[in-house]
Amino acid sequence: MRPPFRSTQAVIINAPLEAVWAFSMDIRKIPEFHPRVVKVELLSGKALREPGVSYECYLSGGKHTCVEKDIEIVPMQKIVTVLPEDTFGISKILPDYLVETMFHRVGQSSTKVEISHYYSTPTLKAKLLNIVAKRRIASDTKATLNAAKAAIESARAEPRV
Repeated sequence: MRPPFRSTQAVIINAPLEAVWAFSMDIRKIPEFHPRVVKVELLSGKALREPGVSYECYLSGGKHTCVEKDIEIVPMQKIVTVLPEDTFGISKILPDYLVETMFHRVGQSSTKVEISHYYSTPTLKAKLLNIVAKRRIASDTKATLNAAKAAIESARAEPRV
């Protein structure tokens, strides 16, 4: 049973689905496009996403980290990730927080990437966090999508040697 839907952000990337998917599957690339992540540690020892693979993101400022775990991968279509622990305490307040990234082919040379957030707010603390953080989650996600778009499009524009 999926927790309640909270928001979706999307971007069109001017690159074929195959290129966007390949970029998104490499966990080591997260610091290249996530504005708040400066380093990723591969907890499962695997650089490519697959169900059960966990990694720890070190956030800018140096004080905080979060562990993310991919729980479902549908090739060329979907990545589902959960947040089992973090130093902010979000995983304790929103223990069922789930992020679904969807990939849609748009013609031959473009891809729509959509990130949706799901979580329950059963406690007063969770309801208050939702009020405070919902806009921030949306704006951070949009910034992440825009940075991924820029990274993928610039990598494709570089001349091949």
